[in-house]
Amino acid sequence: MGRREQARRDAAFARGEIGVDGAAVEEARDAAEVEQDKAREQLLRGRTWIGREFLTWLLWRSEEGEPLVKMEEGGLVVLFTGRIVLRGIHGEVTELSARGTLAPYSEIVKHAIDRGCLVHQARIRFTVGERVWEAMVDAEHFDVKSAKLPELLTDEEDDRQAERLDLTERLSAFIDALVDAYLAVRRSRTWSQKVVPELKAWARGDARTSAPMLQKATRARRATA
Repeated sequence: MGRREQARRDAAFARGEIGVDGAAVEEARDAAEVEQDKAREQLLRGRTWIGREFLTWLLWRSEEGEPLVKMEEGGLVVLFTGRIVLRGIHGEVTELSARGTLAPYSEIVKHAIDRGCLVHQARIRFTVGERVWEAMVDAEHFDVKSAKLPELLTDEEDDRQAERLDLTERLSAFIDALVDAYLAVRRSRTWSQKVVPELKAWARGDARTSAPMLQKATRARRATA
């Protein structure tokens, strides 16, 4: 065995990584450590962290209830409503699930974001003009689940199928446009200099009033009840 290899083994032994026989030491880890490793692996797999960061940014931007991007039909308004799931890779809480009309904008969700959690899954409403789409969006594979399309305007079955397809494509286009808007900001210098500090201030409750958004959320939920 060369001197370099011996030195490497001595250093590993000093750190407790190997035993006197040169075999790796298997450390007993508590459940929290195992859970954090699983969360970290899941976060990095398939660039899930980008999806979570996007959904968290979108939640923050949507609170004022104003159009976020311009589509052919008009401004696109986004509203998180119903169930939301947040996940993190460190701290005492690595997953938080909240339900309710105003749950996504609640203090408990903001507190979780302030402590390092990001939005992993959420029910989102997309409104353009008088037409409304809803879908559950998942950050891991960026899946769109349980989509609810606007009321169809055509009567013939063939036409209705074509309209459903068109509305589904529009929903996909909305998400693509929002992701493009997020990436444009994410790549810019303002991300670290302005966006991140403002988002953190929002999570701490130091910025913005959510009253207009809360009123819109309540009215929207009642309208679909």
